[in-house]
Amino acid sequence: IRVLFATVPEARMRGYPPGRFSFNVKGGRCEACQGQGYIQIEMQFLPDVTVACELCKGKRYNREALEIRFKGKNIAEVLEMSVEEALEFFQHFPKVKSKLQTLYDVGLGYIKLGQPATTLSGGEAQRVKLATELSRRSTGRTLYILDEPTTGLSFHDVAALLNVLQRLVEGGNTVVIIEHHLDVIKNADYIIDLGPGAGDRGGYMIARGTPEEIAQKDGCLTGQYLRLVIEKHTALTFANPSSH
Repeated sequence: IRVLFATVPEARMRGYPPGRFSFNVKGGRCEACQGQGYIQIEMQFLPDVTVACELCKGKRYNREALEIRFKGKNIAEVLEMSVEEALEFFQHFPKVKSKLQTLYDVGLGYIKLGQPATTLSGGEAQRVKLATELSRRSTGRTLYILDEPTTGLSFHDVAALLNVLQRLVEGGNTVVIIEHHLDVIKNADYIIDLGPGAGDRGGYMIARGTPEEIAQKDGCLTGQYLRLVIEKHTALTFANPSSH
């Protein structure tokens, strides 16, 4: 995106390189807040107070950088877009669109382009890393370990994430997921069920096998719930064969 802003005629005339549109380095960022968009005020006996930067009004860039517009928007306005909004905005720019599409595919269409990494949840951060990996050329020899990546996702987003994970597996990679979501569990090639409880009450292998094998295990809580999901899926498939 910074490269695209640097190609704008006004930016080229001023000699602005892509780095001019980064809020992490000197040049285009607001030096009053060092590109943070806010100022932290230390309170001697109270918690610190965070207020918007008076100079840039929270935009993180200086006036010169904000004067450059790409398709009618400055860099701060673009970074305020969600991934889904940016997909449409950059639809004719394949390099940017492909990366945004990957973020959208892993269920991150709602996050803003300029959202600080520190504000992402653990599951969101994992999916950002996953999207980064998907954007690279696959070697087919990578082991991915994910800890509850479906946290906070809707059923639709979970389905999209499963498609992405399946693409990794089909590419010859291995995906290990720590997960409680039954839709993820029933789509696994192999399950290792640990329990019976959590923390000190767990850690023992209760069952292992394919989803169908786990569903038939006696004394396995995961198997009991998995059996219901598999039976429901089978009933729906028979009721509507065209949906299979």
